[in-house]
Amino acid sequence: MAQDEALSDALRAYEVNVHHSILDTASEAIHRRFMTHGTLFADLACLVPRNFDNIKTTDLPHNALQDLSKCLVKFDSRATVENLQSELKNFAGQWDRLKASHMEEYNTRTVEDGSAGEEQETDIVNKSCASCRNCPLCCFQVLRQFNMLSDAYHILGLAYKYLLTLSLTQVACERTFSTLKFIKSRLRSTLFGDKLETFLLMATEKDVLMGLDSDMIIDRVAEKSELMRKLLL
Repeated sequence: MAQDEALSDALRAYEVNVHHSILDTASEAIHRRFMTHGTLFADLACLVPRNFDNIKTTDLPHNALQDLSKCLVKFDSRATVENLQSELKNFAGQWDRLKASHMEEYNTRTVEDGSAGEEQETDIVNKSCASCRNCPLCCFQVLRQFNMLSDAYHILGLAYKYLLTLSLTQVACERTFSTLKFIKSRLRSTLFGDKLETFLLMATEKDVLMGLDSDMIIDRVAEKSELMRKLLL
């Protein structure tokens, strides 16, 4: 369609001027945002077991895992490219034997709708998941189960912790937004942005929250004002 051609049909005009414009803007934004970290994503893909066969049969490129090493060296100075590549090659070669051993189930938290399927019926539940033996989480489970995180594969274990902390996969992102939806549906308009962020952290890190001392929290809140001190102490 010519640039200056008039659009007589309202539906067609909306499609061209609004829908296509929004779609192009969103596509460009996604491309611009994720291509910036394309090299890091390629490094993280090396940690996925389905790529271990290629690692065993061919040498890693000299620049492989460089971006990942830059992220990890902030936490451990030993996380150099050479050490990371060496541990990954060794682990990839041992993976078929390691995954054949008994692997424990692991628990995960997710948000499920009630029988009515309404937002008010959603709840956070714990689920027991069997190991698929073909994902980064299973790799980390093997390293933890056989106590290889401290010595044999210390740097590689740090890399898997880094990978599993990031919400890179569709499932992880959906889980995060489901938790956010759960919080918003329960507390509705009582939350502002700063409070919503706090409650989101409390919901996703429930294990840490439950480990806090209640008396210490009450004392900290009471210190905020004289009224709080009278009400809580």
